[in-house]
Amino acid sequence: MKKALASFCVLFLFLPIVVEAAKVPALRGYVNDYGDMISASVEADLASKLKTFEETDSTQLVVLTVPSLEGDPVEDYSIRVAEAWKIGQKGKDNGILFLVSREDRKMRIEVGRGLEGNLTDLTAGRIIDLVVKPKFKAEDYDGGFTAGVSALIDATRGEFTADRQAPSRGLTPLLLLLIQLVFLIFFVVLARSRARRRRGFRRDGTWGGYLPFPGGSSEGGWSTRGGGDSGSDSGGGFSGGGGDFGGGGASGDW
Repeated sequence: MKKALASFCVLFLFLPIVVEAAKVPALRGYVNDYGDMISASVEADLASKLKTFEETDSTQLVVLTVPSLEGDPVEDYSIRVAEAWKIGQKGKDNGILFLVSREDRKMRIEVGRGLEGNLTDLTAGRIIDLVVKPKFKAEDYDGGFTAGVSALIDATRGEFTADRQAPSRGLTPLLLLLIQLVFLIFFVVLARSRARRRRGFRRDGTWGGYLPFPGGSSEGGWSTRGGGDSGSDSGGGFSGGGGDFGGGGASGDW
């Protein structure tokens, strides 16, 4: 009787795992819009872009939207989907899952083991916070998915620069660095001008030095790059290639 009760308790403990695993949807293509968040034209453009990306870079990036996580933590659900779908190539582990839950207003970028060097947790977090979240907050879901996918592609190629994507609110690390640089230049110029004033008078009593604040100008600027691709949706028979995931990535909400 005790053995039977113990076996029942073990089965009861593992039962929620079986139920959760059953909620992983079928992998239909590069874009799996179960949450109905992406327009048909943008879905087709994204699918074409991601198909070309896999053909040129061998990296497999898949988008998934769901209506709800049904109480699951986004990290648990995302890794379960990534492992079930086997996104990326076996041995290269170069898969990416971009998951968004509509009702929970949560998202996650799950990164394959082979891409964790370029697409670090920090970079994935910046893509969520600086690229996708502002557009999702404005209810521009098409724009958020398009910009997010482009940023993820850039990141895997080592071309993503988070600072150029930063919103105008708050002080970014780049702005703080520029402010510190301006103060440093000011104090250097001030110190040099004082030294020049101290040795600026000639022996006859006339001024032969420099003005305390010499005129000057500086130039600087930022450049941004952007682009988009368009095409048609991918065909049937889509599947993952056996990629492995280790839990790398980042999560966020809007």
